[in-house]
Amino acid sequence: MKKLVFLSLAILFLAIAFFAPTQTNTDFLRVHIRANSNKKIDQDVKYEVKDCVVEYLAPYIATVRTKQQAMEVVKSHLKNIEQVCNETLQSEGFSYVATAKLCAESFPDRSYDGVTLPSGVYDALIVELGSGNGNNWWCVVYPPLCFVGGESNGSNTIVFKSKLLEIIEQWKANR
Repeated sequence: MKKLVFLSLAILFLAIAFFAPTQTNTDFLRVHIRANSNKKIDQDVKYEVKDCVVEYLAPYIATVRTKQQAMEVVKSHLKNIEQVCNETLQSEGFSYVATAKLCAESFPDRSYDGVTLPSGVYDALIVELGSGNGNNWWCVVYPPLCFVGGESNGSNTIVFKSKLLEIIEQWKANR
């Protein structure tokens, strides 16, 4: 009976230790592109700007291996990001401009492609189009959840592993 209690406690401890989130908010660099308003025209141009920002930053972000590197790359390109955004806005006939900044902000829970980021303070590239009062498009620059290269290089696939599940499977295999 003591062995069963001990085994149960050990499994519970391992479950807590290995199923608890290992990445904290400090492990992510988010990007938010905030539309001028929720009018359809402002929302539509937000997606055009998003495409241009992703296309511009993707080659630079593709080589980073740490969040700090990603932040340094983004910070060194803030003026160019604004320029890319403003060129897109101008070519679409908008009179307002974009501002880009790298900062820490509080965000609510967000889910993307089966991955949920809990609410909290995150470092983020914030691009505001005009007043920035509209709905935003968001993603994660680091790790490259949905940002770098798409399906062509496989970087948009994150595989989550459970150490506890690996231990259980190994134990079953050795029985």
